[in-house]
Amino acid sequence: MDDTKMARKYSGVLMVRQLLANRCNLCAALLPHHNLPSISIQTLTSFAKTQFSPGPTPSNSKPLSNFSTIRFLQNRPLSSSPGSPANIVLVKSEDELKSALSKAQDGSLPAIFYFTAVWCGPCRFISPVIGELSEKYPHVTTFKIDIDEEGLGSTLGKLNISSVPTFQFFQNGKKEAEVVGADAARLKDTFAKLYK
Repeated sequence: MDDTKMARKYSGVLMVRQLLANRCNLCAALLPHHNLPSISIQTLTSFAKTQFSPGPTPSNSKPLSNFSTIRFLQNRPLSSSPGSPANIVLVKSEDELKSALSKAQDGSLPAIFYFTAVWCGPCRFISPVIGELSEKYPHVTTFKIDIDEEGLGSTLGKLNISSVPTFQFFQNGKKEAEVVGADAARLKDTFAKLYK
């Protein structure tokens, strides 16, 4: 057996051993093997089931098969709390954004467009204020848009969104105000003037 074939054959064994030894830190377990061919990673689960029986699991660690929390974290809503008001709508696509804009521009509903980003500190700061204002003004729909959602770039460009957080206020089919930045006093004042 030449060296390349032998290295491929045993790289999977080494990776499985590394993963089993580092259950609590899977990223650290994979770090030394980041340049392995993808076939090693694809066959890891079947190889681990047939070749190894792991030792006892420490009581404070979770099994390797418990990856459901990763999917949960990726699909978590952007609202600041699980009990956020029903009049805050998360916009996840360009079609949803265009539909919301159309409703606001035809005058069928008073609306706020809250442009945010997960990585934005001021957005996280102001999010609870928006939640409070949404509860205080239940007749106003707040559309919360993560600017990093795929496919929103062209619509965001047309709306001149250049920084976050940005709030656009619609009343009677027209954009009546815009607040850029996490200015809680100005947001409260704008809500009071437009939607009382």
